[in-house]
Amino acid sequence: MLQRGGMRGAPRRFDEYYRCYPTVMLPGAEREHLNYGGKIIMPPSALEKLSKLHITYPMLFELINGQAERLTHAGVLEFVAEEGKVYLPHWMMQTLLLETGDLVQIKSTDLAPASLVKLQPQSTDFLDISDPKAVLEKAFRDFATLTKGDIFSFSYNDTIYDVAVLEVKPTSEHMGVSMLETDVSVDFAPPLGYVEPTPRTSGTSTPRSAIGLPSGGLLHSQGSMAQAINYDAIAPSSTSAATGAKAVSSNFLLGGHKLNSKKGARAPTPNPSTPVAGASTNPPPQPLKRTNGPQPLRLAPNKLFFGYEIKPVKTQADKDKENASALQPHFTGRGQTLRGGKGKKEVEKPVEPKKEPEPIKGRRLDGRES
Repeated sequence: MLQRGGMRGAPRRFDEYYRCYPTVMLPGAEREHLNYGGKIIMPPSALEKLSKLHITYPMLFELINGQAERLTHAGVLEFVAEEGKVYLPHWMMQTLLLETGDLVQIKSTDLAPASLVKLQPQSTDFLDISDPKAVLEKAFRDFATLTKGDIFSFSYNDTIYDVAVLEVKPTSEHMGVSMLETDVSVDFAPPLGYVEPTPRTSGTSTPRSAIGLPSGGLLHSQGSMAQAINYDAIAPSSTSAATGAKAVSSNFLLGGHKLNSKKGARAPTPNPSTPVAGASTNPPPQPLKRTNGPQPLRLAPNKLFFGYEIKPVKTQADKDKENASALQPHFTGRGQTLRGGKGKKEVEKPVEPKKEPEPIKGRRLDGRES
């Protein structure tokens, strides 16, 4: 329109009232994604009126519930709604405290591009998202605006997440910003219901002040974890573990057997049996059960144990000492008898003088001496 003097009149603002309905009630095929964005569906008559007004693009609108004094902002996705109706995402109707069929006032507006938004997830489930920045960047493609005080929803991996808008920059009268074609920084507040994890006490403790102790504090010999897993019984230095390791390394773990495999004096008479084709007549080998030996370290899931004994690395001096002891003779003791006493000295017997043999005297046949 032209006013007097040939000057174009000031641009007029779009301002209409519509009956609001959730997007799930939109006629046609189901379009669930419309419920997780920041854009509305308006009737074709709204497009005709907007085209006659001097408005800026993209088209952004104020949505006002006058009775509850609630306000938010939105973009427009399509102009296919029935006349007199407008379809809003469910989260937007909750923000405006609107029920199905209530009147909502819609005005055209201009918003500055967003530079920063601060968000607060409404559930700790949001912490399960591995890359929230990438997920929100994709979700914001369906949003044209954000308003301070909104609690919008988006879907990710078949899960619905609610996020509150705590702060937006730059600030304006109605605290709304445009999310179209802008580089925005996102800040997060702790989710609702989030509790800082309390530090858990472990088997080691570091006292703040201790006289005569090295830096790092006192190391307890056993903590709660060592007691829970009975570390005394499975420690490498324990007597039971050493005995078990020796038994495991031995090849003589079974009972004695005779060469003829007979347990008694009389051999039992074998029962007659009929061989079956494809089946072995030998008895299946019995699994070897070892009741002793090094015990495995069994812990509950997501548990770690750091209570093993510390073995320092051998220095060169330690290695030289071991080599020197290895070169020393090992058999320097005196002989011992099996009875544990010293060997008895043999008693010397006196030497008897040798007797000279007597000369043999001859005898005559008649008995006379020769």
